Amino acid sequence: RVLSLELNKDRDVERIHGSGINTLDIEPVEGRYMLSGGSDGVIVLYDLENLSRKPSYTCKALFSVGRSHPDVHKFSVETVQWYPHDTGMFTSSSFDKTLKIWDTNTLQPADIFHFEGTVYSHHMSPVATKHCLIAVGTKSPKVQLCDLKSGSSSHILQGHRQEVLAVSWSPRHEYILATGSADGRVKLWDVRRASGCLSTLDQHNGEKSKASSEAANTAHNGRVNGLCYTSDGLHLLTIGTDDRMRLWNSSTGENTLVNYGKVCNESRKGLKFAISCGCNPDFAFVPYGSTIAVYTIFTGELITMLRGHYSTVNCCVFQPHFQELYSGSKDCNVLAWIPAPREPIPDDISEKSLPQQPLNPAYEDAWSSSDDEG
Repeated sequence: RVLSLELNKDRDVERIHGSGINTLDIEPVEGRYMLSGGSDGVIVLYDLENLSRKPSYTCKALFSVGRSHPDVHKFSVETVQWYPHDTGMFTSSSFDKTLKIWDTNTLQPADIFHFEGTVYSHHMSPVATKHCLIAVGTKSPKVQLCDLKSGSSSHILQGHRQEVLAVSWSPRHEYILATGSADGRVKLWDVRRASGCLSTLDQHNGEKSKASSEAANTAHNGRVNGLCYTSDGLHLLTIGTDDRMRLWNSSTGENTLVNYGKVCNESRKGLKFAISCGCNPDFAFVPYGSTIAVYTIFTGELITMLRGHYSTVNCCVFQPHFQELYSGSKDCNVLAWIPAPREPIPDDISEKSLPQQPLNPAYEDAWSSSDDEG
């Protein structure tokens, strides 16, 4: 199904944003409601369900925190995230140096955390039962941990040398956090430990002879501005402004050396990419200019490029229940990418007489086994 993703002609997402869309999130409980955050501070909540039951429909915006809302973010919203356990609460963070905890029913902030610098990224653990910490990456090299229960942001993780552009909790261990920074480093932390840092990922896997001493223990030769765990938490995918994407074993910290080729990444801030869930093999959906590149994670194969946006794609999010993808762009549009319906095969035709042309040219690239590839 993922191999046959296409821009859906029968499904629109209502156009509300008047400026670029930076971030999307679909709630994990039902997979029905989606949030978007824009560069003008606006947040929109959509219902993805087809309530009309018609073949062609528009995903309606249920409500938005618009420019006239008293609590709207003053500057660009960089991250939105649903509370992982129910849809009554969501979170947003912004270049206005705040993280807001919203009550979905009243659209009022239940809590606001203030920081000294721009907020690039925040994340709540999808699996935590023993803590309510939100990890926050800001212009400061210190990773901030905000406690929803106490309302304080007392915890700090020190070790990065420059701003923290991406943060992600492990979906496997509730106390493990990964962070990516402009210093080229990716760090794994156990937030229960006083010193915190478990390891700093090294692209050369400790072989110093190949690297200059300066490049020791860097994950990328540029800013690390995106990271995402696989759904089982066993691997971590990172992306940097060195135009590289790397896959790490999250328990050993080893660079698996999967080669994805050049992954163009000119983003000056956090890049929100997505990994499939419930697919075999797993796929990564990576904003790539005005397209979305789809890679197989473990072989590094570029399967296809999804084209449809008119301008830079900033974010994408995967809906696992129906294996759909949604993307947000600087062109103010949210696009829905849905698996193409398969043509039903009439019963009286045997498979042999079918034309031998595969459904999707992506199959040819992905599974060709010609000898000349060497």
